[in-house]
Order: sequence, then structure tokens, then C-alpha cells
Amino acid sequence: MGETDVNSTAGASGTGGRRRRPARERLLQAAARRFYADGVAATGIDTITAEAGVAKMSLYNNFSSKADLIRAYLDARHEEWLGLYRARLARAQGPREGVLAVFDAYADHAAFAYEHGFRGCGLLNAAAELPAGDEGRDVVRAHKEEVEHLIAGHLADLLPGRPDEARTTAEHLAFLLEGAMARAGLEGGGDRLQRARSLAAALLDRL
Repeated sequence: MGETDVNSTAGASGTGGRRRRPARERLLQAAARRFYADGVAATGIDTITAEAGVAKMSLYNNFSSKADLIRAYLDARHEEWLGLYRARLARAQGPREGVLAVFDAYADHAAFAYEHGFRGCGLLNAAAELPAGDEGRDVVRAHKEEVEHLIAGHLADLLPGRPDEARTTAEHLAFLLEGAMARAGLEGGGDRLQRARSLAAALLDRL
């Protein structure tokens, strides 16, 4: 989300100056910006290497193909979200708040200062552009299943001895969350995610 391409490092090259970030990191950052803002299909290799400030050969030294770069981008986006979730979870008190931490992390994702505004889930946006059977779609599916699994884990703690209800409720909340994310992306803001959180909290209070 607008990261710079250089790091300040004490003693870089023995001078205490600044050094450029590794090419792979700069390529991933450039891909993240362009894929999210412009779409996966519309973003060419030349655009990414120009924004990253590296030669095209450098891209192929780090990624075997554009498809490989897309997969790395998808993994990086999910890890980024997991970081938001872990930060929220660290402040959660009990399984109810653990469930809501998932919703809060989605809202935090929507609150980033994106170059062309919030466009919804970057993973689902990318998956929508990939053909059926593409490995990238499997990556996105696995990530979404992990989100539902996190919700289910908190619900299992909240509803001991009621595993079927915990699984069904986790599926219900995952659908609510992803639907809210889709609407939030269309509307360019996180209001729908806040509303989804309120609905989730009300549902949890009725369990």
C-alpha cells in the first residue's frame, strides 16, 4: 500500500547510507500495486518491471513466469491479511471476540489508502480474471477456506459439545463476510463490512 522501494539501513555498504530493497521484494510490491489497481490481465510484465525499477531479466531470475508472480502476489496478499488478523486477535478476549477479529481484519484491509481506492478483495478480484482450472484459483480457494477455518475454530471454543452448530455457523458467517466484502468493493468503502460485523455480533449473542 504505497511502500517505498528503499530501506534505511545503518552502515549500508559501510557508509551508513541507503540501499535498494531486493529485486524480488520490489517486484512483489509493484505487482501488488498494479494488480490491485488495474487488474491481473491488464498488467503486463513491462509495467511491473518499470514500476519496480528493475530489468525484465531480473523478474525472470526471481519468478519463472507471470503466473508464478501472480501466485506469489496471492500468497503475499493473504499473509498481509493474516498479519492484520493476528494483530486483532492479540487484543481479543475470548472466542466471541476471536470471531469478530476476522471481521475487523477485513475492515482494516478496506481502510488502506489504495492508489485508486478500495476495490474489494484482491484475491477474489484476481481469481475472477483467471480461467477455470488455473492454479491461482486453487490458491485463492485455499486462502478463503483458511478464513472459514479460523472462524470455525473460535466457534468450536464458543460452542463446546456443539460441533455441528459450530461448523454451520462458521459457514454462515463466512458467507456473510465474503458477501459484505463484495459489496464493500463495489461501493469503494468499508461500511458494509462494519454492518456485517454488527450482524455477526448479534448472531453470536443469540447462540
